[in-house]
Amino acid sequence: MSDFVDTYRSIIVQIATPYGIGTGFCLPDWHVIVTNNHVIEGNRSVVIEGLNFPKQLSQVLFTDLKYDLAFLSYPVGTGELPKVVLAFDKAVKEKEVVTAIGHPFGYKFSLKDGIVSSSSEILNGIPYLHIDAALNPGNSGGPLVDGEGAIIGINTFGRRDGDNTNFSLPVRFLKDSLEDFKQVSNEESTRCPGCLNVLTKDKIENNLCMHCGDRVELPTDAPEYVPSGVPKSVEALIESIGYDVALSRSGPNAWEIKQGSATILICYHDKSGLISADTVLCELPKQNIKPLYEYLLRENFSNEGMTLSLNGQDIVLSLLIFDRYLNEDTGKEMLAKLFEKADFYDNLLVEKYGAVWKTKG
Repeated sequence: MSDFVDTYRSIIVQIATPYGIGTGFCLPDWHVIVTNNHVIEGNRSVVIEGLNFPKQLSQVLFTDLKYDLAFLSYPVGTGELPKVVLAFDKAVKEKEVVTAIGHPFGYKFSLKDGIVSSSSEILNGIPYLHIDAALNPGNSGGPLVDGEGAIIGINTFGRRDGDNTNFSLPVRFLKDSLEDFKQVSNEESTRCPGCLNVLTKDKIENNLCMHCGDRVELPTDAPEYVPSGVPKSVEALIESIGYDVALSRSGPNAWEIKQGSATILICYHDKSGLISADTVLCELPKQNIKPLYEYLLRENFSNEGMTLSLNGQDIVLSLLIFDRYLNEDTGKEMLAKLFEKADFYDNLLVEKYGAVWKTKG
């Protein structure tokens, strides 16, 4: 079982766009990342991150609306990744134990066990695997694995309030898309939802399939994301401090920035009008905690606009700004100070007060 987990931990990919989050997985033999089309829809490129490669942008290479599949460019700097078995020809049985793997709610890695409730639940003309393994936002695009560690499906969607009523696309449909993509020499392409032909640029005219006339869109036809309102101001601030905005995006109105040994998460809550910037610095020590508590309280008394707090065992540094008070000068100063303090505090708390470095997920 440990080999099973270690293998998938190495190939699972976390995906973020300005519109949402999801999961993908690397296929070294095919040199692509597989995910759902709805995870990357409306984007030319997405932010990806994995255990064995740095956070980076990945281009959308292939889209398939019919089967809700998409392929992304293979990550740079992976080294040699483990290969997985794609059980193209397996007859999946009802009550078979399965595991859904992914990044629910943006967590780094999660395994959810369940059983196959139905091996052929027909929805929109497609025979999905109906499973009771819990799927949550962020799981979409991840693999469904059998007891042998082979991929039997791609987790696609669940029904809200459906008591774990979730669905996975049988992996044989992935086989068709991989082979069709190879036939067009891995060029940017899309599957026509009408005639199901895989189309490259030379088979499309005025966004219409030259075979059947149905409307289609290549990945590069997606408009560039342009933020507006407060997110536009936040991104301008991030850029002014010297960070790559596109690489910082980690979901709707959310950004993640690494500063030294600290990671800062920025979120805009449009209903409350609050912009929050938080970083988990480290974890509480198991012994001699009082001096650390006293230090945190003293710092909170003197820190203007920032707060040191505890979330379970985590020591967190936070900054809150109301959107109505946000402007370039004050925002830049406050964020720059937060980044500086975050990098300072985690080292000091570990080295002087015995706090523990936060384990990377």
